[in-house]
Amino acid sequence: MSENGASFADLLEESLTDSKQLEPGQKIQTEIVRISGSWIFIDLGGKSEGSLSAEELRDKEGNLSVKEGDSIEVYFLGVERNEKIFTTKIGGAASKAHLEEAYRSGVPVEGTIKKEVKGGYEVNIAGNVRAFCPYSQLDIKRAEEPEQYLDQSFSFQIIEYKENGRNIIVSRRAILEEERQELKEKMRETLEVGQVVKGTITSLRDFGAFVDIGGLEGLIPISEISYGRISDIHSALEEGQQVEVSIMKLDWDNDRFSFSLKETLPDPWDTSELKEGTVLTGTVARLMNFGAFVTLSPGIDGLVHISNLGAGRRINHPREVVKEGDILEVRITSIDLDNKRISLSLPEQETEDDPAEKRKSTKKGKYPQDDNRNEFKKFQKQEAGKEGSSMGTLGDLLKAKMSKK
Repeated sequence: MSENGASFADLLEESLTDSKQLEPGQKIQTEIVRISGSWIFIDLGGKSEGSLSAEELRDKEGNLSVKEGDSIEVYFLGVERNEKIFTTKIGGAASKAHLEEAYRSGVPVEGTIKKEVKGGYEVNIAGNVRAFCPYSQLDIKRAEEPEQYLDQSFSFQIIEYKENGRNIIVSRRAILEEERQELKEKMRETLEVGQVVKGTITSLRDFGAFVDIGGLEGLIPISEISYGRISDIHSALEEGQQVEVSIMKLDWDNDRFSFSLKETLPDPWDTSELKEGTVLTGTVARLMNFGAFVTLSPGIDGLVHISNLGAGRRINHPREVVKEGDILEVRITSIDLDNKRISLSLPEQETEDDPAEKRKSTKKGKYPQDDNRNEFKKFQKQEAGKEGSSMGTLGDLLKAKMSKK
């Protein structure tokens, strides 16, 4: 034991800790060990401590937002009067001297957006030092209304420092992307395909909707939004809407992620009460070379084969007789629940296509030559009523008809 009661092991650990050199701008995760007046002291391992200004962690009312024992992320600034000084971000007039160091080491600086200028914004950092932030560097996505950021304070990273601080360019986007990347690395350990997660719709496109699930953004293809067909995505979703989605694909290498909203909804096939032989109306949803798909209810389509569309005549494509959006009366001829397939026919054509019905029509005298036979029978009856006249022939009838013309 030493004179002050510390063991040799404790002294050795402290000496090893002190020998580790912190680089300006280095970020560390540590714990608050005590709060005293205007300073917060943090644990650096062993018997070593660092300090940062308590003002950085006070809210607008002047109350501290942290307490002893809290974990905190800080940046190392340097050594002043044998004290290791840290910061959560650089801000305030007293920090002007640290701006160049913040640029070299990547330490965030606090700034307030003052006004909109050509190509971006004027930002005040470290009290009243003017800096420029391009539109493209303020957020991950460019805002449709740039004025919405005015008079707001954010953390920025200095990406250009010239002319002894007279020409400074800052970026908020760099910080947001770094935070997003850190979140993504954490999510990579927990997310898996098929998992259901909550998210927020960030933007809508003709091909689908983008959703943010808390630091990771991906696409919901339009085919995965609903079981039914969607002609206008804005009628189904809106930006800012909270949704639950199922993870379809996680491509971490190419930063591509896809989700399904449809998979979290009830499958209409599970509750369908459609039966074979039922006649109902539906809407032509799409045309293929082999037939027309007809929507019977949201999420359930049936197929009218091309052979059932031509009213007895041969057609090359369904578009010759129907178009998308047409309302058709159809009969369900077969249902395959396992493969989710329904075959349909057109009731109005079933009679025309039935050979037995054609034979019935023949017996009813629907052939053109039947008209002549009927006329001949009438002629025979008329002649039979005349005294001394013969019955005549079919040729006589035709001659008589010709003479009348």
